[in-house]
Amino acid sequence: MTPARFKDIRRVFQSIIELDPSARDAALRTAAQNDQTLLQEVKQLIAAHDRPDAFIDQPAANLKLLVSSQEGQADLAGRLIGPYQLQERIGQGGMGEVWRAEQQFPVRRQAAIKLIKTGMDTREVVARFESERQALALMDHPAIAKVFDAGSTPEGKPYFAMEYVSGVPVTAYCDEHKLTTRRRLELMIRVCEGVQHAHQKAIIHRDLKPSNILVTEVDGKPVPKIIDFGVAKAISQSLTNETSFTRAGVIIGTPDYMSPEQASTGIGDIDTRTDVYSLGVILYELLSGSLPFDSRKLPIDEVLRNVRYSDAPAPSTRIRAHDNQTTVSGNRGTDPYSLIQLLRGDLDAITLKALEKHRSRRYESPSDLAADIRRYLRSEPVTARLASASYQISKYIRRHLAGVFVAATFVLLLGAFGVAEAVQLERITRERDRADRITNFMTSMFRVSDPSESKGNKVTAREILDKASVSARSGLEKDPEMEAQMMNVIGNVYYNLGLYSQAEPLLTEALRTRRKIFGTDNAKTAQSISELGNILNRLGRREESTKLDQEALDIRRRVLGPSHPDTLKSMNNVATSLAEAGRLPEAEKLHREVFKLRSSLLGAENPATLMSMGNLGSTLNDEGHFAEAESLERRAVEIKRRVLGPDHPETLRSLHHLVTTLYDEGQYGEAETLGRDVLRTYKRILGPEHSETLDSAISLANVLEGEGKYSETAKLIRSTLEIQRRVLGAEHSHTLLTQSNLAEVLGEEGHYDEAVKMHREVVSIRAKILGPEHPRTLYSRSKLALVLTLQGHFDEAEKLARETREVQVRVLGEDHPDTADSTCTLASLAAYQRRTLEAFSLLRDSIDHGLKPGEALGIEADRRFAPLRGDKRFTELIAYARRHSATVGQR
Repeated sequence: MTPARFKDIRRVFQSIIELDPSARDAALRTAAQNDQTLLQEVKQLIAAHDRPDAFIDQPAANLKLLVSSQEGQADLAGRLIGPYQLQERIGQGGMGEVWRAEQQFPVRRQAAIKLIKTGMDTREVVARFESERQALALMDHPAIAKVFDAGSTPEGKPYFAMEYVSGVPVTAYCDEHKLTTRRRLELMIRVCEGVQHAHQKAIIHRDLKPSNILVTEVDGKPVPKIIDFGVAKAISQSLTNETSFTRAGVIIGTPDYMSPEQASTGIGDIDTRTDVYSLGVILYELLSGSLPFDSRKLPIDEVLRNVRYSDAPAPSTRIRAHDNQTTVSGNRGTDPYSLIQLLRGDLDAITLKALEKHRSRRYESPSDLAADIRRYLRSEPVTARLASASYQISKYIRRHLAGVFVAATFVLLLGAFGVAEAVQLERITRERDRADRITNFMTSMFRVSDPSESKGNKVTAREILDKASVSARSGLEKDPEMEAQMMNVIGNVYYNLGLYSQAEPLLTEALRTRRKIFGTDNAKTAQSISELGNILNRLGRREESTKLDQEALDIRRRVLGPSHPDTLKSMNNVATSLAEAGRLPEAEKLHREVFKLRSSLLGAENPATLMSMGNLGSTLNDEGHFAEAESLERRAVEIKRRVLGPDHPETLRSLHHLVTTLYDEGQYGEAETLGRDVLRTYKRILGPEHSETLDSAISLANVLEGEGKYSETAKLIRSTLEIQRRVLGAEHSHTLLTQSNLAEVLGEEGHYDEAVKMHREVVSIRAKILGPEHPRTLYSRSKLALVLTLQGHFDEAEKLARETREVQVRVLGEDHPDTADSTCTLASLAAYQRRTLEAFSLLRDSIDHGLKPGEALGIEADRRFAPLRGDKRFTELIAYARRHSATVGQR
């Protein structure tokens, strides 16, 4: 073989070997041109390089170029290099190998050893290796793998020891853990900070890609580590005497992630913005699950041409074209539609700014990229959206360059620009006018027209909302679509503040407008239907609410599909309506379906999934399946505290549900502690008059009543009832529940006349609103029968109790807790009429058929069974109730 031939083979081999294996074949065909012999010789050389164990099977003639390139590599395991004992090879690249090793002295620890492959110790490769060693030694940052040591093997081969990172590529980690877009961005900021540190040390990485950014976990949190500065270039200093090893015509880096200037052979003025481009590609992949350009099956020259000249589509656009949108969005804890909406706008702009072809239009540094990401996360304006008109024109020319040349006339070019600019101007004018209307409307919300009305900085959010709800109709009447949107927004703010009566007319009008503009089968119309249904539910108008929930579900299934998050939201609302209507088995089935779909599509820790977990637990509790309900609710609380925070409304809601279940199970001590904490937090966050605060007060009152703290219970319930009557109205379901609870406490304290009066009012209103056979109406009838028993009105009490239990057996089943409670009322009636044997029989029957553990454990001190306490059979019954309560709910 002639020296010239050797030089050609070596040149092609070294230009190919550092590429990803998927890109080598295309690059090799381009480099070899029509020289088939050269093509085959380099292929054999690459194969030998990649398969060290196959050398013994290769003809000697095919290996003479390597000289012993892999000789002895398999025998290195166990060898001591300096203080490091090699254990196993964990990676290899074009010039070096990486081994996992254990440092023997002066400390014992894991390390990664990088050394040059035998046969690859050319002057150029050694220079690159030496550059990496010096580059890493200069840097000290949490996001960059640390260098421990450096030296040479007995054979004179340089090596260095660095921190062993047992992580996975950043893209793989994010997908495996289904990180949300926010958490991916937070991780990306830390990567940018590491690269910025390298730049401050005058080092450019030049080969940033997911496999060179490994993510490990420290204290359960992801920590990125940047590795492999093997092709790093010094910016302002010579790392070694051989730093300038990049030759004209040789591409350094990985094509899919390299910058346009890297893809242009012969250009030597690489700067820090090269790494910014690579970070942009990684950000693009983290957001969209795809690379900016599809390089599969393309020859290397086409790949590099795309990098140099083609504009990448926006990440949101790439999602639309993705083969598996559901998988990509599911890995990010959302659905395709929501992910596209999330990326559209700021995130598209940030990513495309990092991917600008011309360096002057990119972010100047990784820290600038990180700063814009932080602005996005803080809902602040991002610099990437401030593009000039001249720049827009230049982009237009580049996108339509082929068409311009085909047209071949300057006049047609001007015409095309004129049309494009006219369309653009019309769109900009329309958007500007809309923005002006919104700006004027929002400004007017905070303006006080009469100086005498000014309150300085003491204007309340409620006053601003009240003003906005009036001016929305007049300030935006020229734009009914925007008017409907603003009324929808304001209505939902009222809803979140617990001001349901103020929200209802706004959401009703928004729905009317959207039906007129968009028609019935439209996602925005369905949104208004669903949100109005929520309001009506809170106002106690259950029949109207249920009808709207079902209508929204039907529309969303047709328009959005059965698995869309909004469809699942409507399914959840319908399930909740079924539970409130007393159709618990149907509600449980639907809640389980929603929970399963949300877990699969959105992930186990998505807020919507956690909401479904809590709703299912609440329904199971209503059915008397206490053990499963408690397990679900505890799991929901643990995850919500970690993911959403301890004070988030959804966390508090799950704690509230848990308090109710613990009360029903008779675990009063823990229920009281949690209940007081929840009520205190609700008052601090939402205020004393919010519906959630009032609900939690009633839950705590139930616990206190179960503990026999009647005085404190009555005080808490009376103050809550006073607020509810004023805020929600006397016939609201929550107000009636509180009045029912107060009547029970009054009965326990012996205030029978007032208790009977209150119970009769609740029974009457519930029968009118919910129907005579609704579970809550029947529950109130049973409690009225009990107080009549204690009052001595046995005939009315017995008639009422028996009729109530008959309906409960038919509607709820014999094993439902409410049915069992009515059986207890009949037992009490028998006891007070001295029908002792019948009383014991009925009590035993209630314990065997669904009586809540808390109720069973309270039989001993219950006023209802005072006539039985002197009988030894009562002691035996109490012991039986305790044994039974230990296992009840395990169904």
